[in-house]
Order: sequence, then C-alpha cells, then structure tokens
Amino acid sequence: MTLSEQLAAFVVRASYDDLSVESRRQLKIRVLDALGCAVGALAGEPVQRIRAHVDEFGGPGRSTLIGGGTTAPDRAAFYNSALVRYLDFNDSYLAPGETCHPSDNLGAVLAAADYAGRSGRDFLTALAVAYQVQCRLSDVAPVRAKGFDHTTQGSYAVSAAVAKALGLDVQKTANAVAIAGTAFNALRVTRTGALSHWKGLAYANTAFGGTHAALLAMRGITGPREVFEGNKGFMDAIAGRFEIDWSKEDLERVRRTIVKKYNAEIHSQSALEGILELKREVGFTAADITRVTIEMFDVAYHIIGGGEEGEKTTVRTKEEADHSLPYMVAVAVLDDQVMPEQYLPERIRRDDVQKLLRQITVRPSAEFSRRFPDQMPCRITVEMRDGRRAVREKTDYEGFHTRPMAWEAALQKFERLAGPYSSARLRAEIARAVDQLDEVAIADLSALLGRVRVPAA
Repeated sequence: MTLSEQLAAFVVRASYDDLSVESRRQLKIRVLDALGCAVGALAGEPVQRIRAHVDEFGGPGRSTLIGGGTTAPDRAAFYNSALVRYLDFNDSYLAPGETCHPSDNLGAVLAAADYAGRSGRDFLTALAVAYQVQCRLSDVAPVRAKGFDHTTQGSYAVSAAVAKALGLDVQKTANAVAIAGTAFNALRVTRTGALSHWKGLAYANTAFGGTHAALLAMRGITGPREVFEGNKGFMDAIAGRFEIDWSKEDLERVRRTIVKKYNAEIHSQSALEGILELKREVGFTAADITRVTIEMFDVAYHIIGGGEEGEKTTVRTKEEADHSLPYMVAVAVLDDQVMPEQYLPERIRRDDVQKLLRQITVRPSAEFSRRFPDQMPCRITVEMRDGRRAVREKTDYEGFHTRPMAWEAALQKFERLAGPYSSARLRAEIARAVDQLDEVAIADLSALLGRVRVPAA
C-alpha cells in the first residue's frame, strides 16, 4: 500500500467509538468555539466580499451557509471556513516546527456532512480525523522552515475528513488525499511581511480545494497515489523523509490542541495574560511606561515579534495588528482586553497605541525555546517613569492544554462573539445542539446556523 492508501485505511476505519469521553467533550468545546468565531465574523469586510462572490457564482445547493442560504458543498466549505478563520480567534496546535489551526477544517466537514445527510456522530468523527491528520503531519513533517504554509498539511486533513463525512471507501479516499495533497502546496509568504486578506482566506481556499478533491474522487476521478513518497512527491520536493504508522494512530490529538483566550495570534496568549495580570497587580497605566521588554520562545519571536517573518512595528491593518506582538500588548494595556473591536481600523490608527507599541521590545530566549511547545514561556518586564520595575514570568495561559478551557468559559466566549448576530434563544439552541451533537442530525445544527444574521445598518 502507498502512504496515501495507508492514511485512507485509517480514515475509513475511524469510528465514533474510538473517541474517548474526554476527546468527545473537547471536540464539542472546539466546535462551539469555532462557531462563535464564525458567527462573530459575519460583518467582516472580506467576509462580506466572499459572500457576494458565493451568492453570484455558487447558486443554491445542499449545504447551508452560516448566516442563511445554501450553495454547493465546496463553496460552502470556502465561505464557512473563511468565517471560522477571519477573526483569528480559533484554536491552535503547537508542534516543534509547525503551528496550525485544526478547527480551520470545521467549515469543510460541516458542508460535507450537511450535503451527505450525516449524523452529529458522523460529523464529530470526521472532524476528529481532520484534527488527527493535520496535527500528526505537523509533528512529523513541518514545512514552515522550507517556505511553505501550514495549509499544506491541511490539504491532506481536509480531503481525508471530507471523504470520511461523505462515506467514501479506501480507494476513493486515497484518491481524494492524492488530488488535494498534490494540488495545494501553499507558500509561507501568506504570513510574512505586509499581511493581506489572504492570511485569513488561505485555509478557506484549502477547504474549498480539499472538499472539491473529495467530491471528484466520489465521482471516480483518480489522483497520484504516491503523493507522499513518490518521485517529486511531498517528501521529495518539500518535507523530506518522515515516518508515520497510520495503523497505530488514534483520534485523541484534539486533547493537545489549545483554545484562544484573547483575540490574538496564538503564540501571544501567555504574554497577553501576563501583561494584564501585571497591570491589575501593579496598577500602572500606559502613561507610566517607558519600556516593555518581552522575552519569548523563538517561534513567537520570528512570527509576531519582529524576527525572520518581518518587523512588527508597522501596523496599519487588522491582518498586521493581530500578528504584531507589540501592537497586541500595547492595545491590551490601553484597553484591558484584546477582542475583535481592538482591530477596528479606527482603533489601529489611534496615536496612543501607535506610540506605545514602539516602546515594546521582543527578544528571543534560548531557554524558553527549549521549553516550547510543551510550555508557552515568556518573561515580561515593565519599566516605569517613577523607577518602578515589574516582572512576570509565564509558562502557559487559560486555554493551553495544561489549563484547558472549560465548557462554561467556551460558552461565555461564544455568547460574546455571537451576541450581535443572534437572539439569546437562538444562541442557547445552538449551544444545546453542539452539546448534544452525538444525539442529533447535523442538519439540525446547520438549520440553526442558517438563522444567524448581520444586523441591518
């Protein structure tokens, strides 16, 4: 068997009964979290443009769009995935050489399960497959250092999970994986330098492509089965040699994923919790500060601290702001929170945050780098005009796998994000459907999600 066929055998074999009780609970928390992010993004400018695109070119279909309407499953995967990702508030997985966002797969799995008339159990199983495939490929085959984006591994996760939701056999699943894995090897430039809308849409495009690949495989279209190990395949051209025995994989990787407490890039979470703790305890204001120094693990420094992926003091857009640790720490000090409103254009442009972010320095720490990803370590030093000096060291935050977010906290986040777009009754119905997903049809949840709305201007 080729590696794509071995992966396909794992996908087809996977069962809801393979999920531990804790993994089922953690999956539901992440579904609720991702849906809150999706509903909270409905008014986003790029999202509105994507919705116009889908409405003009997609036409009605059998998969529900969050916010109302239906379209073809691949276009629903694109739009719903764009919603999940736009706020940059959904979950993450940390591997030594790669970071990914496994709930990026939810939009595609939801669209496929809706199209195929699956149960909530089927949906959860397919989503668990996506989590396992993407996380494990991030572990053994990181591509960031080679100049490729984490959506590259995502192409295998999306296609595998959609194939599962569609109920494809081993051969068709292998073809889906082969098509998507060959076609969607994305460049890391998406997240370096001056950031564009594509930062929030790159995985949505992978969701579209992976779903489309699985639908083609469903029709009998074949793909290059040696996509992993073949001549000029994934190993040869990008990742290098790696080993993974899919016959020994389970569905438990979801328990190592982490949920965001703050609407900010994942590697910033412990630093943001730390600066807000220091502010509460010491009582300083932005006007008191002369300098803030943040020592971080090297991955954070390179992605959001001004390292190899570009300087982070030029902040003009949402995409640049939520990938700038100086901006995020500055706005946290000024506003006592980091939520979607901290990325409104008028907030980003204000002099107070633009001035303060230039007083924040980020430095890499070899010690902290050795402790990542088992910890998310940082040290924050705040120097003040009156001579005071406050220091806080962190190893994790609420939402990290060492301090997992409880259902109640996830529900509060969902309420906060979905509140402007839904009634209290509808939010309660959505939360109840997620909590009882193993007892309902996925169409029941989709119908509720179709009732959320952007308020009239």
